[in-house]
Amino acid sequence: MPTSLYVSDEVRALAPGFAHLAVEAHGLTNGPSDASSAALLDEATRRLVRRLDGRAPQDDPHLAAWRAAYTAFGAKPSRTRNSAEALARRALADGGLPRINRLVDLYNAISVAHLVPVGGEDLDRIQGGMRLVRAAGDEPFATAAGGTEVIEHPDAGEVVWCDDEGVTCRRWNWRQGVRTRLTEDSVSALFLLERMAPMSLDDLAAAGEELAEALQKSCPGARVELGGIRTA
Repeated sequence: MPTSLYVSDEVRALAPGFAHLAVEAHGLTNGPSDASSAALLDEATRRLVRRLDGRAPQDDPHLAAWRAAYTAFGAKPSRTRNSAEALARRALADGGLPRINRLVDLYNAISVAHLVPVGGEDLDRIQGGMRLVRAAGDEPFATAAGGTEVIEHPDAGEVVWCDDEGVTCRRWNWRQGVRTRLTEDSVSALFLLERMAPMSLDDLAAAGEELAEALQKSCPGARVELGGIRTA
């Protein structure tokens, strides 16, 4: 049964142009970044450069819409950027995109190529369903500081993804927690692609289909399920 996903009425009111698409995968094989995953990241960077055509990432209409959504819940989008903008800026900078592991490289490549935030969660570490809500401010968020795991808390009113154990991603898609991140040992995953208008639903679907196809190619024995688009 697919993981349940819930978007609160408060978030829907904040961003009526929001929609998300889930891709669930089981029987994955992960491992260190390799030549194949590096090639995906390099090609994604080339696609990004063609798309931007000299513009800064934040001037893309889709990323500008995400900046407006961040501002609406009190975040400063120039300080805490949505994940797609942050990756795009790294892709264009000296050094390029980071190499994390094969699965993370794969979904980062889709994010950069389509300029859409994409997150990946280890399904075996998610407790209950996933919810997109405005935080009370006391929810636990497991992150790392100086190489040590620490517990932080979101700001009251901040938009967060969470499960029954706590926050899995702060400020919508700004920073993922360490508890549910994909590691080289992950075998089941939930990938979330998140869109704001003016990105079309067709373009969101195309990004999801490309992700599903890339997962199947990278992990031929995996079972990959592409969910339907859910609009806010």
